[in-house]
Amino acid sequence: MKHLWWKISFYFVLFVLVLFMAINDYSPVLIVGTAVMATLIFFIIQFIYPLALEKRVDRVESFLRSQKNTPGLYINYVFANRLEDEARTIMEQLMSKYKQAAAQASYKAAYGVYRKDMTAVQEAVPYIRYSDYRAYYETILLSEDGESAQARKHLESIKKPWMRSALLAEIELKAGCIETAVKHAREALNSSRGVQHYVLHKEYERILPQAVELVS
Repeated sequence: MKHLWWKISFYFVLFVLVLFMAINDYSPVLIVGTAVMATLIFFIIQFIYPLALEKRVDRVESFLRSQKNTPGLYINYVFANRLEDEARTIMEQLMSKYKQAAAQASYKAAYGVYRKDMTAVQEAVPYIRYSDYRAYYETILLSEDGESAQARKHLESIKKPWMRSALLAEIELKAGCIETAVKHAREALNSSRGVQHYVLHKEYERILPQAVELVS
């Protein structure tokens, strides 16, 4: 409802602005340019910023909850909050929407990790397009197989700092090194933003609550 109110307010203000410029004989090019620029700024504030830049968990959560009609985004809210029934439903929607193996792979791998079904993760990994995400799930598989040394070596190929830190936190947690796990978890939180920050924060609230203390 809040997002709808913001959209209505924006379009009303934009209409008034364009009408004012038209009445006062502003150049059509200037009017169109102003409208396009205002729309772009609004889109960035309402969509891009919470998706990729926001650090406040409550704001990202509000954004994700408003994305029920966008399953590719809403799935992050569902997994982060362990909504079992919705998880099955939204996976069915995604599998129905995306038919190609490569398009399905990342969702299948994430769902496999969510259910702790490493066979599903292993089957999905070869089809993941992006190297960092493929290496991320390969490292998880190594860690789950008890190959911590190989997992540490494998994650070195990952460019995204939050991924490396999150994986190291998982490895250290499995090894019982809580303080080191907390250190890496905080690094992951500090180097992540938007949806990834939200997902990590919600996970650490459950499995490593010390990591979310005093972290913005």
